[in-house]
This record gives sequence, structure tokens and C-alpha cells, in this order.
Amino acid sequence: MEPLAIWTNQKLDPASADLMRRLTAPHRVIEARATSASNLVAGSRDPAALDAEVLHGQPSVEDILESTKVRFIQLSSAGYTRYDRPDLLDNLKSRGIAFCNASSLYSEPCAQHALAMLLSIARAIPQAVREQADAHWNYLSLRGQSFLLHGQKVVIAGYGAIPRRLVELLAPYSLDITAFRRTVRGDETVRTLPISEIDDHLPHANIVFNILPAATSTNRFFDRDRLMKFKPGAIYLNIGRGDTNDQDALAELLKSNHLSRVFLDVTSPEPLPKDHALWTIPTCHITPHTAGGTFDESHRMVEHFASNLGRFARGERLTDQIA
Repeated sequence: MEPLAIWTNQKLDPASADLMRRLTAPHRVIEARATSASNLVAGSRDPAALDAEVLHGQPSVEDILESTKVRFIQLSSAGYTRYDRPDLLDNLKSRGIAFCNASSLYSEPCAQHALAMLLSIARAIPQAVREQADAHWNYLSLRGQSFLLHGQKVVIAGYGAIPRRLVELLAPYSLDITAFRRTVRGDETVRTLPISEIDDHLPHANIVFNILPAATSTNRFFDRDRLMKFKPGAIYLNIGRGDTNDQDALAELLKSNHLSRVFLDVTSPEPLPKDHALWTIPTCHITPHTAGGTFDESHRMVEHFASNLGRFARGERLTDQIA
């Protein structure tokens, strides 16, 4: 294959940028005029993107549609909501352009984060941290709030790379797990049902994981009516997307004790307004969209991209290929 022009708007630290150049040689790396280290930031239009055969990071939809040269697009994120458009996906398919997200890159940290969220609640860690600030030794109360995971009924909304890995991490705890997804494929590693049936199972679940992607069909999926179907005292954890639940309803149901604990890694907007009730409700715990993060995230991202670039050059099926 002749050397390709690789355009990227992913802001990399110097070591990762050097790694990108070394691992993608002899191809040529073109840095966008506007870069961002955050995968949540939509890319702006950049004339240089129109001269590249490979786009990496968060390219603008307009540049993708206008480009006559692009052959392979590698997103730097697991989510691809802004690209999930029939006009774009049909365009990519008709032109034979490979389009990939990076879901496998983030499945391990996100799954570990979800497990940590659940274990911290089970062992009353957030409560102990709060009380440490007041030098309060609350021995009997915190022991009484702790519980074991074994035998708990778990519902997982969504079943992609992250839930699949989470199910593996939860295996030693002997939980009763049922996952729900739009289309059941039959290759799931745990009992999986159509998401249209989830309401029948929510009243029996002790723990509900929301790992839904952002989409029109999932917007406010866990609205007040659906949250009211939860078993009283249930735990709700969201590492999917913030706009998939009703945050005001979450605050209301925490205050009424219908939900015992809520743990959010995502909100809408991000961050939440400073006056939102969820910040100060003691039974709500928030991490700032850090589930997918690791100290070497940029390094791992470059390795993931370089590996997929190699597959593309050899004509092989790509990792995390969407179209």
C-alpha cells in the first residue's frame, strides 16, 4: 500500500504523538489546526481533513461527507452519537469507507469502574468517606449498611463491549444477572432479553446498571415512570450516557427513599449545574465521566489505532467496525 495521509484532531501528549508517528510510519500524520484531548468535544471543520485518506479522532460530519479521499475513519471514542445519522452511514456504506469506534479500548476501564461503583456501595465506602471528613467513627451503622453481592438480582440495560466485560468481572459474586438489548443475537454470555421486556423485570431487581448508548430511542429511557417501576430500595448505576435518565426524577426518588443509592459517571449536561439537587443528596455519588479513563489512555489509544490501521492496510476485518 502506498503511504497514506492520516489526519487527527486528537490532542496527544508528546510521548504519545511520537508513538503515533513511529507506529504509523511510513504513513504521514497531519495534525488538525484545532485539537482536543476530550473525546466529548465535537471536531470543527478543517480543510486538511479533505486531503487525508484516514481520519482519526472526532472529525466533523461535514468534512466526512465532503471528502473524496477518505477511506478509513477511526473514532477516538466508544460513543458515536453525532455520527449515528442515516445520511452519513448510508454515504459511508455506498463509498465503501471503513468506520470504527473505539469501544474495545474503553470496555476494560469502564467495566472495572462499574464494578468499583457497585462494590463501594455494597461496602458502604462512600458513607465512610463522608464521615471521615468529620472524624466520625460510625462503626455499627456502617456495618449495618454493608451487604454481600451473592444472590442479588441484577438488570443490565444495554449489552455491548462494556456490559460483556462487566458480566465477566461480576462472575465470582454469583449474581442473578439478566441483560437487555435492542436485538438479542444469541452469542451473549448471560441471559439476555429484548429491551422491550425490561419493565417486567425492574420490580424484582436489587441492582440496575444503565449502560445504554445515547440515541433517539434511549433518550430519557429511564424516565420517572420507568424509575417508579424499580423495586423499593433498589440501587441504580449509570455509566452509559447522562441523557438516558431523568435526573430530576432520580433526585426525587432518592429523597423519598424509593431508590436507596444512585451512582452516576455521566450526567446531562456535564458537569451538572452547581445548584442541582443530585450534588448534595447523600445517597447520590458522582464521578466526572472518568469511567473510561486511565493514566496511559493516549498511549493505549495510539496503539489501538495503529493496530487497526495495520488491519486496514492488510484488508482484514477491523476492530470495532460499525460500517
